[in-house]
Amino acid sequence: MISFQNLYEKIVSVTQRKKMARRMSKLAKSPAFQMKKQRAMLKRRNPAKLAQVARKKTIQSFRDKFYPGYNDMSLQQKVKTDQLLMQRHGKRIDKISKKAAMKLAKLEVERIKDARDAMRKDTDA
Repeated sequence: MISFQNLYEKIVSVTQRKKMARRMSKLAKSPAFQMKKQRAMLKRRNPAKLAQVARKKTIQSFRDKFYPGYNDMSLQQKVKTDQLLMQRHGKRIDKISKKAAMKLAKLEVERIKDARDAMRKDTDA
């Protein structure tokens, strides 16, 4: 069976990524997919998912700090910048993301509670 980590770190080409983006944007509009998302918000995330979210947030904070114009860069520049970021700050990112994952795990109960409250408000309205 394919693990979450292997599936998430799968490397795909630009055309494959764009094709997946088109498919997912179309799928995200369907009511069934939106309900699936709402149900997923009511469940606790597993440690691998928390680690992934924490890592993404940490990398984004490093991008904002060291490369403020990252969003305006071309795709090739972004790839080069990300490689440089990992080369220079990879160990710090790993260390900070572990701490961030622990913080996220503590906030998980509150996140679920807020999601349940939001769901109740939607059904009441």
